[in-house]
Amino acid sequence: MKNKNSFFSRAFRAIRIAIYAFFIISILVVILYRFINPPFTLLMLLRCTEQVANGEDMLIQKEWVPIDQISSNLQTAVIASEDNHFLTHFGFDIKAIQKANQLNKRGSKLHGASTITQQTAKNVFLWPGRDWVRKGMEAYFTLLVETFWSKQRILEVYLNVIEMGDGVYGAEAASQKYFHTSADRLTKQQAALIAAVLPNPRKWHPNTPTSYILRKKNFILNVMRKTEKINFK
Repeated sequence: MKNKNSFFSRAFRAIRIAIYAFFIISILVVILYRFINPPFTLLMLLRCTEQVANGEDMLIQKEWVPIDQISSNLQTAVIASEDNHFLTHFGFDIKAIQKANQLNKRGSKLHGASTITQQTAKNVFLWPGRDWVRKGMEAYFTLLVETFWSKQRILEVYLNVIEMGDGVYGAEAASQKYFHTSADRLTKQQAALIAAVLPNPRKWHPNTPTSYILRKKNFILNVMRKTEKINFK
């Protein structure tokens, strides 16, 4: 009986140490990425693995650029398209979540309410998926990111790591591939097209938009016209 109690005691102690270590390491990594650009994401590694498994050449196009070298048009476009209240919420848009829940109860098509901060946390620190464990981790890292990063840093990281096509990541790579220009020279039309395809950039492409993407682009442009110019200072 004593040996059994001793085993459980050691096991609980090991679990407790592992939990403490996770919290300490995760906080330190989030703080580190406030100053250092993430070199890669788990999604990038997963896509490369899929390419190799399918017998394809490993393709990854990405070039980190600071926020002041990304067109304000694109910054406004992604906020208009993905997260209207990005500048005022603390990682979670409660009104958007409530609206999505109401829509999900009415129909079979699922609606999400993921903010730019949540998407950044997911892309930088986690793996793709919809299970509750990953969702819980996403919420945890979202709070950490909002606590230790500025809104400007969150948007900068988001626009540099987000998937924008097969093997294409970030604003600069997308600008070069689809419009043969740099991220700081994107027009409002081009920026709205890039933002329009973000829910599924492997299915849609901003340089060959479908009628659906064109309608969405026009909607985003309309929201952009009503959105004040972003000013992080």
